[in-house]
Amino acid sequence: MVVQAEEGRLTTSPARVLVVTAVPVERDAVARAFPGEAGEVRLPGAVLHRLPAGPDLLAAGVGPALAAASTAAALAAAALAGAPYRLAVSTGIGGGFAPHAPVGSLVVADEITAADLGAETPDGFLPVTELGFGTVTHRPPPGLVADVAAATGARAGTVLTAATVTGTAERAARLRERHPRALAEAMEGFGVAEAAAAQGVPVLELRAVSNPVGPRDRAAWRIPDALAALTGAFGKTAPVLTTWNTHD
Repeated sequence: MVVQAEEGRLTTSPARVLVVTAVPVERDAVARAFPGEAGEVRLPGAVLHRLPAGPDLLAAGVGPALAAASTAAALAAAALAGAPYRLAVSTGIGGGFAPHAPVGSLVVADEITAADLGAETPDGFLPVTELGFGTVTHRPPPGLVADVAAATGARAGTVLTAATVTGTAERAARLRERHPRALAEAMEGFGVAEAAAAQGVPVLELRAVSNPVGPRDRAAWRIPDALAALTGAFGKTAPVLTTWNTHD
C-alpha cells in the first residue's frame, strides 16, 4: 500500500511501486501505458501522479541530487504512513553507448553506477570507494532485471549516472574504458538508488535510448521515438512489476 491525499489527509491505495522520471514528458510517457487518468497528490517536497490502475509517478527533476531529494520525500511519506513502497523505478530517456545500445533500444540496469563520483588524480580517476568511503554502484534484484529484460527485449548492463551529460567522443571513450559494461548514460538513476537504499527499498532502472553517448548533436536525437519506446516498455513491464515481490 502507498499513501495518497484525501481532503488534505493521507490515506492508502493499492499502488506500491514508485516510478521516478526526471521531467513531466517522461512521466506522461509512462502514464500512457496504463488505463485511466492520473490524479495529483501533493506531499512535502514531492508531487505524485497516482494512476487508478498502475504505479505512482514522480517527475523528480533533473540530476542526481534533485532526484535523490524528491524520491526520498516520496518514500519517507509512504513509510511514515505505514504503507511503504516495495520498489522504486528510475526511468526515462537517455544516451546509449554504440554499438551495444542503439537509438530506440531499451536498457535495464543490472548495475546503477555514479560515473563521476570520486577524485581526479595524477594517476587518473579514483571512485569514492577507492578513497575509502561511500559507494558508487547499486545493484537491482537480478531476478527482476532478468524478468524485465525478457518482457521488454531490453539489454541488461551498467547504466551510468552523470551530473554532466557526455558531449565529446573523448569523454565517451574514457567512460567506456572505466566502465566496460556500460550501455547507457542518464542523470538520475544513482540519486534514486541512493534514496531507495536509505529506506531499504529495492531499485530498478529502465532507459529508452534517445541518442548516442558522444559528440552532442541535437539533430541526431530521437526523443519522440524514445518516449514511444518507453510507453511500450511499461506496457510490457506492468505484469512483471505487479507480480514481483522482494523475496524472489
